[in-house]
Amino acid sequence: MTNASYPATRMRRTRAHDWSRRMHRETVLTPADLIWPLFVTEGTGVEEPVASLPGVSRWSIDGIAKRAREAADLGIPCIALFPNTPQGKRSDDGAEALNPDNLMCRAIKAVRDACGGDIGILTDVALDPYTSHGQDGLIDANGYVLNDDTVAVLVDQAVTQAQAGADIVAPSDMMDGRVKAIRMALEMNGHPNVQIMSYAAKYASAFYGPFRDAVGSGGLLKGDKKSYQMDPANGDEALREIALDIAEGADSVMVKPGLAYLDVIWRAKQEFGVPVFAYQVSGEYALIEAGAAAGVGDREALLMEKLVAFKRAGCSGVLTYHAPLAARLLNG
Repeated sequence: MTNASYPATRMRRTRAHDWSRRMHRETVLTPADLIWPLFVTEGTGVEEPVASLPGVSRWSIDGIAKRAREAADLGIPCIALFPNTPQGKRSDDGAEALNPDNLMCRAIKAVRDACGGDIGILTDVALDPYTSHGQDGLIDANGYVLNDDTVAVLVDQAVTQAQAGADIVAPSDMMDGRVKAIRMALEMNGHPNVQIMSYAAKYASAFYGPFRDAVGSGGLLKGDKKSYQMDPANGDEALREIALDIAEGADSVMVKPGLAYLDVIWRAKQEFGVPVFAYQVSGEYALIEAGAAAGVGDREALLMEKLVAFKRAGCSGVLTYHAPLAARLLNG
């Protein structure tokens, strides 16, 4: 890359006016780039603020349907649902995940009734919202999460969600081989157009704490998840994970968390050219809120700069709890 020398080239020329900055902008963010994660809880007319996630609440199913309608009206194309399963329905084997009348399935149906085809519904495929031990899968006597036994349950969970009306199933468990197994099951059960967004590079991160509070698994977790979630030091391994999930039938892949792994997002997009999504996870959201409250910077400016960074790194979209605020700002 060569440029004429100063003063023939003045890099500030195109920055002198707002209209010119907009005209030369390389990365464009729109509401269509956003996915809004929502937490579902039991009851009617319930809104339970999540203390560690200022501005985020758990909603009963009627409230979730209203949030979905709000998202569609804002131009947000998809919501992501996560259930806060009652403690009495959690078990070592996570059997409630397969109940066609569970909280997740009832929420899917309510959103479909409220919005029709105006919005996409993404559902989490993992057992941690359903297990009494807080792990994403079945465990042995030593507490080790069993891969193949867990995959068998995840397959049934994904099909159950598809039958309830999910548009995208998103396995977040990090078990080996689960994408291929889920893809085959969806095909065999008459759901060829249900997408798989694979949590392909999900790291054993310190940024997940508020999410676990929101789904009620934080206080239950025995041990950690390092035997299946990735080491934050590894980038090449992430590309191997992503390559495997694409080969097994993932329609899109996710990197989680987002901001600390922009290099992985960039490498994945350059290497594979597939849709790559980032999850701006609960800890990242909470840090923006805490920073703004402490006077570190303007909340809206901090938020939008980070979202643009995801797009600039190669993301097709971002899961963010700030989705409605960002969409309102983008809509003017």
